[in-house]
Amino acid sequence: MTDHEFAVWAPRPELVRLDVDGTVHDMTRSNDGWWRATVDVPSDARYGFLLDDDPKVLPDPRSPRQPDGVHERSALWDPATAQWNDGGWAGRSIEGAVIYELHTGTFTPEGTFEAAIAKLDHLVDLGVDFVELMPVNAFGGTHGWGYDGVLWYAVHEQYGGPDGLVRLIDACHQRGLGVLIDAVFNHLGPSGNYLPKFGPYLSSGSNPWGESVNIADEDSDEVRRYIIDCALRWMRDFHADGLRLDAVHALVDVTAVHILEEMSTETDALAEEVGRPLSLIAESDKNDPRLITPRDQGGYGLTAQWDDDIHHAIHTAVSGERQGYYGDFGSVETLAQTLKNGYFHAGTYSTFRRRRHGRPLDTKAIPATRLLAYTTTHDQVGNRAVGDRPSQNLTTGQLAVKAALVLGSPYTAMLFMGEEWGSSSPFQFFSSHPEPELARATAEGRKAEFAEHGWDADEVPDPQDPETFQRSKLKWDEVGEGDHDRLLDVYRGLIALRGDEPDMADPWLDDLGVDYDEDAGWIVLRRGALAIACNLSVDPVSVPVSGEVLLAWDEPRAGDTLELPGHSFAVVRTSAN
Repeated sequence: MTDHEFAVWAPRPELVRLDVDGTVHDMTRSNDGWWRATVDVPSDARYGFLLDDDPKVLPDPRSPRQPDGVHERSALWDPATAQWNDGGWAGRSIEGAVIYELHTGTFTPEGTFEAAIAKLDHLVDLGVDFVELMPVNAFGGTHGWGYDGVLWYAVHEQYGGPDGLVRLIDACHQRGLGVLIDAVFNHLGPSGNYLPKFGPYLSSGSNPWGESVNIADEDSDEVRRYIIDCALRWMRDFHADGLRLDAVHALVDVTAVHILEEMSTETDALAEEVGRPLSLIAESDKNDPRLITPRDQGGYGLTAQWDDDIHHAIHTAVSGERQGYYGDFGSVETLAQTLKNGYFHAGTYSTFRRRRHGRPLDTKAIPATRLLAYTTTHDQVGNRAVGDRPSQNLTTGQLAVKAALVLGSPYTAMLFMGEEWGSSSPFQFFSSHPEPELARATAEGRKAEFAEHGWDADEVPDPQDPETFQRSKLKWDEVGEGDHDRLLDVYRGLIALRGDEPDMADPWLDDLGVDYDEDAGWIVLRRGALAIACNLSVDPVSVPVSGEVLLAWDEPRAGDTLELPGHSFAVVRTSAN
C-alpha cells in the first residue's frame, strides 16, 4: 500500500468523489477546477470518479489503464516500473527514412504486441527504419481501427496494455527500429466518451467524425494541456520516437499560437531532455507547407506531413483509376509535375473540391524529406468500399513500378503492412461496438455512404461482422511464394539502394530531374548518377537512358537506350556520370 494522489479536472460537476475498489473518498476542489485526494492504495487499485449524484463510476480522463474496457474503472500503472533495455538506442529523425505502417490487431493472427515482436526480424530484413503503429489508445469494443479512441492515455488492453507496448517498443529499439504512434486528437469516439461530463472538452463545431475538440473556445486551456500532455506521454513514458497526428486539418484553432506549433515547441524541448530526436508527422489534406516550415520562419515546425497528392498521382498513372478525388490525376505529366514539386494542387483549382486548393512548396527552403510518399495507406485501402488493396487489382509488375516511384524518390517513404509482398488480404473497415444501436448505425451508415457513390450496398462488408476483421489479417504464409517473393526482393533492393547510394540521399527537389513521354507511358527520375526508369504501359518501351542496371523488374536490355518490358522498372547508373 502506498499513498497516491488522485487528480481530475472536472469544472462542471458540483461534487466529485473518488471510488477506489468500491470505497468512496472525498475530494477537494481548487479554483482551477481540479479535484484532488491522496489515498493509501494497492498498486493494482481499480478506481474511478463519482460526479454529483450519478451512481455510475466513471473512468479517469487521464486513465493509464482500462483492464475491463472503456466503460469501467481505471487502473493504476506507473511508468517508472517499466523494464527497459534500450539504453543503446540513440534515435533518429524520420526525414529520409522508410516507415512501415501497421495495425496491431491484423498484423499477426494473434493481433497483439507480443505477436508483433516475433515479426520484427522480417522488418529488419526488409530494411525499414521505423514502425508506425495505428492508434493503440483505448476504444470501445475488442477490435477496430483505433480512431474512435475515448481514453487517449490508456493503451488498448486487447493488444497487451501498457506493459505490452513497452515490450514492443523496447524490442524495436534493440533491433534498430524506431517507433511512431498514430495519435487522434481531433475527435472522440461514440462509445465510452464521458469527458463532457467532466468539463468542456468538446466545442460547438463538428467534423466528419463527430463533435470537434475544444481547443480554442472558452475554458480550452486545460483541454489543450490534456492533448499536449498525452502527446508527450507517448514519447516520454513509452519511449516512442514520434507521433503521426491524425487529420490535423480538423483541429480548429483560431488562437494566435496554433496547438500544433505549441506541440512542436514542447516536443523539441522533450527531445533535448531525453537526448534523442522526436518527430511529429501531420496528416493533412490542405497542402499547406506552413505545417512543415520551421517556427522561426513563421511555420508550425512539424517534422513532416503525409502527401496524398503523391499517392494519387502514382496510383492513377499506374492503375488508370480516375473516380472521385482521383479526377484531376492520371496523366504521366501530372505524375511528373507532382514528383517534381511536392504538391500537385498548389493554389490550383481542384475539380473534386470545386475550388482552389493548396499552396506552393518552397523547394529551395523545404527539403522533400519533410513530405511522406507512399503507394498505399490504411486510408487509401480501408476507405474503399470493399477494402481492396492495389495488389488485388494490379499486376505484380505494376506494384513494382509503384514501389520504384516511391522508394526511388527523394521523399521520406512509407509502406503499409503487407505491401512489400503484395498481400492478398484486404484491409476492410471493421468495428466491434458493444451497443446494438451504435453497431447497427455504423453498419447502415457505411453501406449508405458507398451506395451514394454508386457501389452496390450489398458488396460493402458489415464492419460489425467478426469475419470482416478476420479477413483483414495478413497471411504470412504467402511470404516466400512466387511473385510475392519476387516483389519482396524488389522492395528489399530498393530500400537498400536508398541507404547505399549517396545520390539517393539528396533531399532537394531542385536537384531532381524528371523526364517522361506521355504517349509512350514512361517516366524517369534522375538522382545524380542514378536514373529510375519506369514503364507504366503494358507495352515495351525504349527509354533514353544508358548505363549499368543495378536493380530491375523483369529483364530490361541496356544499350544506347534502355529497353523496358511492359509494367517494369530499372535503376540505372548512367554512363554520362
